[in-house]
Amino acid sequence: MSARLIGLLVAGLSTWSMAARAADQAEWMQRGQAVYERCQACHAIEQHRTGPAHCGLFGRKAGSAPGFEGYSAAMRQSGWVWTPATLDRFLKAPMQAMPGTSMGYAGVKDDGERAALIAWLKLATQPGRSCQLPQP
Repeated sequence: MSARLIGLLVAGLSTWSMAARAADQAEWMQRGQAVYERCQACHAIEQHRTGPAHCGLFGRKAGSAPGFEGYSAAMRQSGWVWTPATLDRFLKAPMQAMPGTSMGYAGVKDDGERAALIAWLKLATQPGRSCQLPQP
């Protein structure tokens, strides 16, 4: 086989691999967004509902979304900062992870669903890119 043909095959496989990864990522994001639909009874990305808006979630201190007043004392005093790891722990079993939270939800028990949700939230909650922080 010629070096040129090998080069073309490698380039073709690389392109196919990138396309497959992009398709997998798109499917993963769709799965995360579908899981988030369960959250929308109480939350939204850009506006407060019963629960706080999620825009700007990552890196934010728990219980500190601008303009949201409905936090439990447990949430406000937790000292948590929202990272993929803390969100994973909380979303698995909110009332066990943070006793006293007012988030009366049993949690996202499936590890894959939780991971997809967190990946989707990481993209969807970036201020300025896909959401605007609510005004107090």
